[in-house]
Amino acid sequence: MTALLEVDDLHVRIPTPAGELHAVRGISLSVRRGETLCIVGESGCGKSLTSLAIMGLLPREARRSAARLAFDGVDLAGGSRRAIAGLRGNRMAMIFQDPMTSLNPAFTIGDQLVETMLAHRKVGRAAAVDRAVHLLERVGIAAAAARLGQYPHQLSGGLRQRVMIAMALMCGPDLIIADEPTTALDVTIQAQILRLLRDLQAELGIAILLITHDLGVVARVADRIGVMYAGEMVEEGAVGAVFERPSHPYTRALLGCIPIPGRTPRRSPLGAIPGIVPSLVGTIQGCAFAGRCTHAHEACAGTIPVRTLGAGHRSRCTLAPDTFEAAARTASLGAIGR
Repeated sequence: MTALLEVDDLHVRIPTPAGELHAVRGISLSVRRGETLCIVGESGCGKSLTSLAIMGLLPREARRSAARLAFDGVDLAGGSRRAIAGLRGNRMAMIFQDPMTSLNPAFTIGDQLVETMLAHRKVGRAAAVDRAVHLLERVGIAAAAARLGQYPHQLSGGLRQRVMIAMALMCGPDLIIADEPTTALDVTIQAQILRLLRDLQAELGIAILLITHDLGVVARVADRIGVMYAGEMVEEGAVGAVFERPSHPYTRALLGCIPIPGRTPRRSPLGAIPGIVPSLVGTIQGCAFAGRCTHAHEACAGTIPVRTLGAGHRSRCTLAPDTFEAAARTASLGAIGR
């Protein structure tokens, strides 16, 4: 199946007083219609900047380059501003991490939902209002018509996030990019939001690119996973393949930080990854994870190969896959929550 979103060799550079910060370093990914790709990694690894680069929403000082950046065949890097503006908020929509800063506090919920549709569709205001009420009901907001006259500060965090989802759906997008959409919510509301996204995807056939740092979220909703570290994609593959046989030391270290019921001793300390992320200012020679990796050796200072481990499963590492214990995390999917 042809990919809906294609990203090849994406770079994002930001000038700083200390030098050029190379925040995203050669990311390649694709998302097919109806599937969920989760990008996971610790804070500062470039996940959010990757999503903003795809949407064309980077800060003005940031510089983006890519060998290919396309949505359904439309060039997002070299296409006209008008063509890209016609896609953004229309066929490509984004759910931001903090709805309180994404929603305009000076306008009602109804005005913001309606404006989204009027900007991209030749419909009257009454039809846009009907669509807004329908979607607010669809995302589980009671008394939807009354909510249209409320302002963002009058809603709880969970309701604001549901409004953001409704806004993303106003024009019937083919792709939704969700940047940490449940980070600020309690676990009960988080589960509801994730279930809602999954149900909407099954009903409407939407492709989802989900940015998160939570492997539990990945296990529940993803078809495929991309693991980022220091601006690079270090491992990518189907969720089952990556969780059951992680083939990059960083992926294995992340999974090792998760307590597994019945297998992790009750009073044992949680796993941790020693060391710190290298500075992204300037060029990183060799593997960025080498300074924290227990398997590092001389070859890690050179060119790092991308190894193909199976259908769609790739790892950026000098070590052969059989270096690691094949059955190290065979219980991961069930333990983490799928």
